[in-house]
Amino acid sequence: MSDPTYPDVVQWAVPFFIAAILIELIWIVIKRRGGRYETRDALTSLIMGAGNVAAGILLGFVAYGFFMFLWTLTPLDLGISWWVVALCFVLDDLRYYWVHRFGHRIRWVWASHVNHHSSQHYNLTTALRQTWTGTFTFMMILRAPLILLGFHPAMVLFCGGLNLIYQFWIHTEAIGKLPRWFEAIMNTPSHHRVHHGRNPRYLDANYAGVFIVWDKMFGTFVPELEEDKVEYGLVRNLGTFNPLRVAFHEWLGVLRDILRPGLSLRQRLMYAVAPPGWSHDGSRETSEQIKARHLAANPNDRGSPGF
Repeated sequence: MSDPTYPDVVQWAVPFFIAAILIELIWIVIKRRGGRYETRDALTSLIMGAGNVAAGILLGFVAYGFFMFLWTLTPLDLGISWWVVALCFVLDDLRYYWVHRFGHRIRWVWASHVNHHSSQHYNLTTALRQTWTGTFTFMMILRAPLILLGFHPAMVLFCGGLNLIYQFWIHTEAIGKLPRWFEAIMNTPSHHRVHHGRNPRYLDANYAGVFIVWDKMFGTFVPELEEDKVEYGLVRNLGTFNPLRVAFHEWLGVLRDILRPGLSLRQRLMYAVAPPGWSHDGSRETSEQIKARHLAANPNDRGSPGF
């Protein structure tokens, strides 16, 4: 049986992305609410998106070659029925949850993902601020179980494209909270605004791609609160619109730390695999330490969502 083929849905969605950005921008200008655009910031996001496409063209063969190798190993083939595609979509979203969570908890993976959080604005162009270095995180390994279970690599990548398209529209402040039933199941602009927050309450929360139920199942869900308005960006913002620095600054930081003189082998390894903010001498703070410091200064927050 010949290998199945699926459309490049992300490429098909590009006109929708452009139209939606223009509509959001016009809405913000007319209504004077629902977000803010900063020209240099938006251009940086667009350049990062173009670089992500270029990286996919140049390096995409690595992941696909790995997936096709796995496909030759597995005796299982679930076929291409609609229910198989639907099941693949759900399981791939669970895979995305864990890739995303690792991306915030392992510095080596964070070095690739951090650029997506580097904007201090939150609008639809932020969705396009994607990594150029995802191949080097080796997170492709987390798709291996799907392929070994009998989902064809082309189907897995197709579902991943659908997942990426879904996540585009949730990068906006122009949409408030949606009906409770939808907020309970699906990832929404409100949930994802939390994920992009630098407030102590919102750090390392709401990793979902499509279904917010994963965060609720694994204890990482935090609701958006009116009394704690989301501040966007990094704990320590970059202060630059240079796309090269946005793309590579954390990789260079990892390298500098690993090559510090006088460290043990374990300490060098920890600078790559420990959570962002870990340091051998305690001179920096991880997200847990930032939350703990906030609670020490604001004991009334103890037990409230996010703490």
